[in-house]
Amino acid sequence: MSSPRSTTRRISAVLLGLSLIGTSCSLGGDGDAGSVRLRPDAVESGMPDDPTPTRGGKLVYGLEAESDSFCLPDAQLAISGMQVLRAFYDPLVVPNAKGGYSPYLAKGLESSPDHRVWTITLRPGIKFTDGTPLDSAIVRDNLLAYMDSVLFSVVYEPVKSVEAVNELTVKVTLDQPWVTFPAALYGGGRVGIIGRAQLEGRGTRKGQPIAPGEQDDCTTNLVGTGPFKFVSWARGRNLQGVRNDHYWQKAPDGKPYPYLAAIEFRPIANTGSRVVDLQQGELNMMQTSTMRDMEGALAQLKDSGDINLMISEEHTETSYLIINVKSDKAPILAKVEARRAIAQAIDRSKLNEVENHGFATPADGPFAPGTLGYLEDPGRPEFDLDAAKDAVRKLKASGQSVKVRYLVDAEASSVVRADLVRQMLNAAGFQVEVVTVDQVELINKVIAGDYDIADFRNQPSEDPDTNYHWWYGGTILNFGRFDDDVINRSLRIGRTESDTAKRRQAYETLNRQFAKQQYNIYLWYSPWAVAESADVHGILGPKLPDGSEPGKQLVTGHSLVGVWIDRS
Repeated sequence: MSSPRSTTRRISAVLLGLSLIGTSCSLGGDGDAGSVRLRPDAVESGMPDDPTPTRGGKLVYGLEAESDSFCLPDAQLAISGMQVLRAFYDPLVVPNAKGGYSPYLAKGLESSPDHRVWTITLRPGIKFTDGTPLDSAIVRDNLLAYMDSVLFSVVYEPVKSVEAVNELTVKVTLDQPWVTFPAALYGGGRVGIIGRAQLEGRGTRKGQPIAPGEQDDCTTNLVGTGPFKFVSWARGRNLQGVRNDHYWQKAPDGKPYPYLAAIEFRPIANTGSRVVDLQQGELNMMQTSTMRDMEGALAQLKDSGDINLMISEEHTETSYLIINVKSDKAPILAKVEARRAIAQAIDRSKLNEVENHGFATPADGPFAPGTLGYLEDPGRPEFDLDAAKDAVRKLKASGQSVKVRYLVDAEASSVVRADLVRQMLNAAGFQVEVVTVDQVELINKVIAGDYDIADFRNQPSEDPDTNYHWWYGGTILNFGRFDDDVINRSLRIGRTESDTAKRRQAYETLNRQFAKQQYNIYLWYSPWAVAESADVHGILGPKLPDGSEPGKQLVTGHSLVGVWIDRS
């Protein structure tokens, strides 16, 4: 049995890579035919009408952070790490523009009629950058490693067995129907297939077991099938790679992708510094989720023709306040009228204006437009200070304490938001104490249930099934501690039902239940942007191997296969 301390460490690792499986949908699905976009279609500016990519050149990509490890089954990858993954590794499947998944390293995926057995067929002739072949045995062993890992064991819990049937066929057997299983093979951009030489370094250094706290050989020995071959990693400075001359995908010129000769990733935590470095030519590509820059400096540079820019809210994350309905310090939060009063007291328009210059699109529920179950109006309480005051007065009159603790990260923008939320809730009659902690302590407090309200950003998804482990009652990742029969039933239907109409109905029911109960106070959708020098093109890359257009989401990273520098 795990000790409380080891369980906390285990869940902490999950949270440090929040949105463990960010995106999910059945392979080849058409998504939600009634989808609504938050903004106009995500388009890369500056792309020539009839582009003729040129080969060569080095891409210097500015990332918002540096990952600790690229031993993928164990690595805690946020978006920066996911972006590096797409350079050196390939997933079995990738998102397509229809809201489904297309085979990538896999040539095909098929399920049994009851969706309890999935068969993965691999493409022949693919090799890792060390020359070893991609076959069923290494894919099986990768999947078993993910199942055994701290991060993914929760997600792959329904998997009973993984078998290598023949050289290019893998069979996965589940203990329940799982219609969206292909998405688990993408893992929100965190699942790629690593080579045998890297996988065998897991837990060892030079063949010897590592001591606690030491890094194993799997951490730094990057061996994949991706478009680039790993060269070096100078922590805190850069991670470098060169073109994989034997990459398995062919470009229209008949030569293997990628177009670039080399790539370098640089971790630059300050967004403003990344923008300046891009402007001055130190970088020729960068990522950001800072809406002030999207609306300000980057927009100005794009309009002046100095850079190209793509902003995407496709299947993106949602920012919200999570409420602990079983808080022993604020039992009032178990009452739906208290939670609804919190929602009514928060002026999201004002909050958005102060924090994001009004750039963010308000979120009324957990699902972004285009996601199965999205509703334009699920019934969320609107800003109504008088109604909030009236509800709080009634709660006080019944002898209830209206004191609540609001847990926030010590980062400056989080503190500014928290102070404004505190003022809004106090104006309604609540008594709010803002508790400011560092990220690690915030995570530990959320795990332990030692909070009343906390800031969260999570759940980018193409299919709501990815949220099963976050929302089902009694699961270790349900940090709001709610156990709602309507939500539980909707999640079960959504996972096991193959009829899209029935799944949509189930998730719409779930959406309305969230709006009614206000377990989470949804604020806005969080876009992501990639900016590049004016001579760089091809953020999304070419069509996928099956002929599909690639998905336009940036929240889980993007392909680097088709990026090119105009050298004409």
